[in-house]
Amino acid sequence: MPASRSPLADLLADLRQVLAGVGARWYLFGAQAAILHGAARLTADVDITVDPGTRTAGDLAMALGAAGFEPRVGDVAAFAEANRVLPLVHARTRIPVDVVLAGPGLEDLFFARAEQRPIGDVTVPVACAEDVVTMKVLGGRAKDLDDAAAILRAQRGTLDLHRVRETLRQIEQALRRSDLIPRSSAS
Repeated sequence: MPASRSPLADLLADLRQVLAGVGARWYLFGAQAAILHGAARLTADVDITVDPGTRTAGDLAMALGAAGFEPRVGDVAAFAEANRVLPLVHARTRIPVDVVLAGPGLEDLFFARAEQRPIGDVTVPVACAEDVVTMKVLGGRAKDLDDAAAILRAQRGTLDLHRVRETLRQIEQALRRSDLIPRSSAS
């Protein structure tokens, strides 16, 4: 790790290396992505989505384990098979990492729209601002909605609101919900 590299950049460099080594697509989302898109938030955790391709959750857990990512639960592979997430901690920085296993459908759009962004001296794929807003609205917690509002303010005039609404509409249809888009702005 370069002397001036932040713990976050160190962790992301390790993720980038191991995921490139196994040929897995991935992107950063969650609070760290929200911060990059303009939300002011204090958080140390990292959330990424990974498309493991033909690899099992166990294969991915082993590769990440060899790169210094320790499980936060007993049988991380079984947990991931049941919950679609590998809860890990980066041994060197002690930063928690949730590795979400990608599913079919809209995830492909999120991968296609991810942007390469520098974090310190490390460039990583990050969910685009519109998709982070979409994910935050879907998450629905108060801090998620605060993050979405902060991104909307920070990106005023540049954010593609039509894209956000269309993606939320697709999610509503897939989940048979009707509560993600305020009806006054859905038209």
